[in-house]
Amino acid sequence: MKGHIRERSPGKWAIVLDLRDPETGARRRKWHTFHGTKRQAQVECARLIAEINGGVYIEPDKTTLSAFLDRWLGHVKPSVSRKTHERYTELCKKGLAPALGDVLLAKLKTERIDAALSKALLTGRHDGKGGLSATTVRHLRRVLVMALNQAVTWDLMAKNPALATKAPKVDRKPMLAYDAAQTATLLQVVDGTRLHIPVLLAVMCGLRRGEIAALRWKHVDWVTSRLAIVVSAEQTSEGVHYKEPKSGRGRAVDMSASVASSLKIYRTKQAEQLLAIGIRIDDETFIVTDESGDPLKPTALTDAWLRLLERIDLPRIRFHDLRHTHATQLLAAGVHPKIASERLGHSTIGITLDLYSHVMPGMQADAAAQIDAMIRGATKSTEK
Repeated sequence: MKGHIRERSPGKWAIVLDLRDPETGARRRKWHTFHGTKRQAQVECARLIAEINGGVYIEPDKTTLSAFLDRWLGHVKPSVSRKTHERYTELCKKGLAPALGDVLLAKLKTERIDAALSKALLTGRHDGKGGLSATTVRHLRRVLVMALNQAVTWDLMAKNPALATKAPKVDRKPMLAYDAAQTATLLQVVDGTRLHIPVLLAVMCGLRRGEIAALRWKHVDWVTSRLAIVVSAEQTSEGVHYKEPKSGRGRAVDMSASVASSLKIYRTKQAEQLLAIGIRIDDETFIVTDESGDPLKPTALTDAWLRLLERIDLPRIRFHDLRHTHATQLLAAGVHPKIASERLGHSTIGITLDLYSHVMPGMQADAAAQIDAMIRGATKSTEK
C-alpha cells in the first residue's frame, strides 16, 4: 500500500492512494483533496493508509448529506409511526438540509456539525426572528446521529461525526398541574358538556389525548371496571391513523366507581343522541365523538379545551397536563410509583420518577416520619 501527496496550490494538497482491487488484483489510484499544511497532509495520508490496511477505509463519493437523508428517510419509514416519520422529515428538510445538506457525506466533520447547531440556536428560525429552541436543536442532533449511524452501518462512513457533538442544554420547565380543589372545579364546569368524558378520562385515569380519541366501548370492561388501552389516535398531515400506545404495548387502567358510573350515564345519553340521527350504538362505537357520531380528532379535542379555558377561571394548562395532574395527585396521595407508572403507561418506573420528582420530597418526608414512628414504637416495646 502506497500513498503520496502533491501540492495543487498553497495550502491545498492532493493525497494520492494506490489501491489494489481485492478480486482482480488490478491497481488503481484514489485521490483525496486536503486543505492545510504539508505536515498535516502527510498525517492525513498516513491515516488513510492505516484505514486501508486495517480494512476500515471507505472510498469517498459525491453523495451529499441532503441526498443521503432522503435515502435514510425512505429506509426508516416502514419502521416508525407516520407521525414520527413526518417529524423526521420536517427536521431533515427544514433544519438539517439547509444547514448541512450541500456537504459531501464523506467530508462531514464534527466541527462543521457543531457550528451548524450553534448557528441554529442563534438564527435558525425561517421567519428570521431569532434562533430555534434548544429542544428543537437537540432533536436535530438526535435525528442526525440516527441517520449517520445508518451511514456507518451501510459502510458509507468510517465513523459517525455527530456522536462527538454536544447537545445544547435544555432548561426543564416546571410541570403544570391542577390541585385537588381545581380539579373538582374543572369537573363541575365540564359536567354535561362534550368535554366531560375526555377531561374525566385524562384527569381521573391518566389517559393521553390520542388514547382518549381512540377509545371504543369494546375497550370498557364493566364487570371489572377496567379500561383496555390498546390503541392510540395519531394525527398527521394525511389524516388520523390508529396505532399502538406510545409505550409500544397496551395496558389496563382501573376505573373508580365514580368514573364507571359517569361512563354508564354517558353511554345511555350518547345512544339516544346517535339514534336520533339514525346511528345505533355498539361496541365498535367510539366513546368520544362529534355531533355526527364520527370519532373526534386529537386536534379537535385540543381546540375544544383551549376554548373552554377562555371561559373558566382556572390556570391555563395544556390538555396533556390533565394527565400530569392525575399522576401528581396519585403520588401525593402515597400511591406507589410502580402503580402510577402502570396506570400512565410508562415503559419503566424510572420515567415516572424522573418526570414527577417534584412530588418526591413530600413523600420522602412522610416515609421518614413513618420509619421514625415505627422505631420509637419498637423502642418502647423493648423498654417494657
